[in-house]
Amino acid sequence: MALRHAVLAAMLDGGFSGYQLAKIFDVGVSNFWYASPQQLYTELAKLEQAGMIAGEQVIQLDRPNKRIFTVTEAGRDELAAFAATASKPLSMRDDLMVKVQAVDQLDPAPVLAQLDDRAVEASAKLALFERGMLGLRGDLAEEEFLRTSPRVGPYLTYLAGCRLEREMRDWCLTTAALLRSRTTSHREETR
Repeated sequence: MALRHAVLAAMLDGGFSGYQLAKIFDVGVSNFWYASPQQLYTELAKLEQAGMIAGEQVIQLDRPNKRIFTVTEAGRDELAAFAATASKPLSMRDDLMVKVQAVDQLDPAPVLAQLDDRAVEASAKLALFERGMLGLRGDLAEEEFLRTSPRVGPYLTYLAGCRLEREMRDWCLTTAALLRSRTTSHREETR
């Protein structure tokens, strides 16, 4: 998957400036795709040049002018072609996992601190995603929203993000507790 597909999918709900797109990525897309604002601006230029999005200059009196981008029919066709291709299994590259794998041969204190930090980060992301879901469904119960809303894709990706972050938080807490208990019992055995 290329960044272009994540950008096109994020822009399906209307016209967005580069700044607005960066905010959408920061809150609503970060559970499955990370891109820096610079990467997004570069991708917007490429997509516009390829005719997959169209940009319109908006004159602002009290602020600098901005460009608002919308997905074109060519962009929708690109996204449809991408959706028709087979998906690859989830792959993960996580430096914390490497550190945990090697923890038996290391001082566990830095790894424990990073596990604690990751659990806090996962809790914060979980809360952010839950607020996003609430913002999308409003007063509707989840089941009713999923059954009746004209667009459920963003909500479903929030659900996946919540599950991943909840599992990551729980794994970090459980792993840290286990490593702490092993460290404590190892110290007691060596006395």
